[in-house]
Amino acid sequence: MRIRASVAVMTGALALSALAVPAAQADDSNSVSKFTRSVKADAAVGPSDDVSGDTTISNVVVNGGKPVVMGATTKNTFTVSFTAADDSGIDWAAAVVWRGSTFDDLDGGMVPNEEEAVCTKVNTTTSTCKQTFTFDANYDLVNSLAGGWKVWALAQGTDFDFVQKDNAKGFSLQRMSKLTVNASPEPVVKGKTITVTGALTRADWETNKYAGLSGQSVVLQFRKAGTTNYTNVKGIKSATGGALKTTVTASTDGYYRFTYAGIASTAAVSAAGDYVDVK
Repeated sequence: MRIRASVAVMTGALALSALAVPAAQADDSNSVSKFTRSVKADAAVGPSDDVSGDTTISNVVVNGGKPVVMGATTKNTFTVSFTAADDSGIDWAAAVVWRGSTFDDLDGGMVPNEEEAVCTKVNTTTSTCKQTFTFDANYDLVNSLAGGWKVWALAQGTDFDFVQKDNAKGFSLQRMSKLTVNASPEPVVKGKTITVTGALTRADWETNKYAGLSGQSVVLQFRKAGTTNYTNVKGIKSATGGALKTTVTASTDGYYRFTYAGIASTAAVSAAGDYVDVK
């Protein structure tokens, strides 16, 4: 119970200080909300790595190992899973996700949808534990929260041994990006110039719209008709408003597209290919 109480304090501190806290969890019926109201005096308390006994946490996975990508109005639920072990077996476990240099200096965070992780017994000592989190771009996010996040995790054995990690795993929360492409004229005479235009935009979580992203490296690719693989043609930079424009010489039928590798705050994306018939 002592460790459960510390999680209540930690969760309350997170919910009171973080920018990203789901509106649904403000409901009186939610146990996390009850924790929050009960620990206002301890809001400055944050977690740190701590261990007592032989309890361990390993194999932490967030969202299946992929970045959590949020559109301008996306509501996205993802899973944090981890392995917890103790020689007496696992009694319970919990996790939260957060962003910042330290937990005492949060930029943002999110409490889980469940009071405790759902732990499935693998054997007498080991359990696989899972907890879900929901981000809603309409309510929970501002643009500065994009980038690297961390998982805080705790597990306790039935013998009251425990382990607590403030940075059990890092993961990326990214703004969704979009790319358009148009190659013209269509059809085109072999040897003539094809102009390829498009735009790179990304989700703005503060306006809940997509805005142009300038100054980014974007690659024009080509796939010959009847094949499956794209090859790089040339690299360009996105201009004001995310505008893209370049030219190539028509040689054979095929598909042109732009592709963007992404950055820490912004997800990678490739446009659907635009077919050009070369006469």
